[in-house]
Amino acid sequence: MWQWENAAAGAIAGFATVAALHPLDVVRTRFQVNDGRLSNLPIYKNTGHAIVTITRAEGFKGLYAGFSPAVLGSTVSWGLYFFFYNRAKSRYLKGTEDQQLGPGLHLISAAEAGALVSLCTNPIWLVKTRLQLQTPLQNSQPYTGFSDALRTILKEEGWHTLYRGLGPSLLLVSHGAIQFTVYEELRKFVLQIKSDREKVVLRDRENLLSSFDYAVLGATSKFAAMLFTYPYQVIRSRVQQRPNSNGVPQYVNSWHAVKETLRFEGIRGLYKGITANLLKNVPAASITFVVYENVLNLLKLTS
Repeated sequence: MWQWENAAAGAIAGFATVAALHPLDVVRTRFQVNDGRLSNLPIYKNTGHAIVTITRAEGFKGLYAGFSPAVLGSTVSWGLYFFFYNRAKSRYLKGTEDQQLGPGLHLISAAEAGALVSLCTNPIWLVKTRLQLQTPLQNSQPYTGFSDALRTILKEEGWHTLYRGLGPSLLLVSHGAIQFTVYEELRKFVLQIKSDREKVVLRDRENLLSSFDYAVLGATSKFAAMLFTYPYQVIRSRVQQRPNSNGVPQYVNSWHAVKETLRFEGIRGLYKGITANLLKNVPAASITFVVYENVLNLLKLTS
């Protein structure tokens, strides 16, 4: 029930999130891959310095590098995620007596949805990463856009390249699983408190939560998930970089990226760009869940 509404609400939420916060995504990606050795990216002191430097060197469009695949990827990802997630929840609910899922089944539902989304969208994220890393310092012929990048990658490196970084992406399923489990459990907790205080019956509980409540729940759940899973994002970005002019990748695979990062940069290397990530994703999660819950409620009223 409500599966197409969940997909539509998720897609709209994903689009709104990317449109608002894409420049911070560019900054985060560049910090993630800048290892100070093999990278040909400029050295940025902090998030603010990175934004100013990119704007001066590349213009305003530099802050929106990879915007098309980011919009496509986020819209498709969130749409599929909410669709798969709610299908999984509906399937597991059939075996429960009180029609409520516990934390374990929420975790399984979120992990299942995340794995399916990763398999569907990894090529989009790889292209987005490469477009975001293009700078005037690079010697290789730049990609002119999403379709050109896709054609060039297939021609020069083969279709399997589109799935580089899939390992860390699948490990990042734990991010969504943690986020949605925390979100669902906090949501139930807040609903219980408000319904007890205002003596509201179960079927009317959903009306008790405001957009502010959804924003706080979304931000809190995102922050909790990020603390545990951010290193996977760094490794994925490093593995997905374009090979050098000789066609040799900087990192052979994810495990090689982990070893080299720890060897030369230590644990801190696995958290590069986390400030920009927090600035982007904590408010992004708030926007996503506010838009999602409100669009979903609107669609339910009009159905």
